[in-house]
Amino acid sequence: QVQLVESGGGLVQAGDSLRLSCVTSGRTFSSEPMGWFRQAPGKEYEFVGVINWSGSTSFYADSVKGRFTISRENANTVLLQMNNLKPEDAAVYYCAADPEGDWKLPSSYAYWGQGTQVTVSS
Repeated sequence: QVQLVESGGGLVQAGDSLRLSCVTSGRTFSSEPMGWFRQAPGKEYEFVGVINWSGSTSFYADSVKGRFTISRENANTVLLQMNNLKPEDAAVYYCAADPEGDWKLPSSYAYWGQGTQVTVSS
């Protein structure tokens, strides 16, 4: 059974940092891109960023560019480093794997984690 498990969320103040982890089991996704999305209450899923299979290339939403960094720690773990957090970054964060098509679209991803809550107080 393929599983993606996010962790590292929590309550922080504006300007603080958090590092989220996404650990996969059941298979590795070392040959596929992996993405991060977030969903705030009452809103649609929002693309945060994506990293390619080797970890050499990543792309980010304009809203997080320069503050968030995605990296591959190993074949089973992808990280999302979030710096200078803002109240508008508060959401449930999801990792997703194995996109087909547009990697900015949630519908392109076959595998999803259960999400981890990030809350940012002003």
